[in-house]
Amino acid sequence: MGLLSWIVLGLIAGIIGKWIMPNKQNIGLLMTILIGIAGAVIGGFVGTLLGLGHISGLSIKSILLASAGATLVLWLKERKRR
Repeated sequence: MGLLSWIVLGLIAGIIGKWIMPNKQNIGLLMTILIGIAGAVIGGFVGTLLGLGHISGLSIKSILLASAGATLVLWLKERKRR
């Protein structure tokens, strides 16, 4: 996957993660992309461990794994803030 694909996947996953965790998150577009990319890495790692597959391009499976990872990152961020 190229750099542009990671950025687009990160943006999509970050937006979905923010939609799932609708707290008052005052983060900008760049932070949303970075959270989505971190979520893609975590989602791909956990997905591989659980036998669900890995992140491979812009597919529905990759978006779902990345979004789950981004939601986890946002949840951990929220827990740390409390």
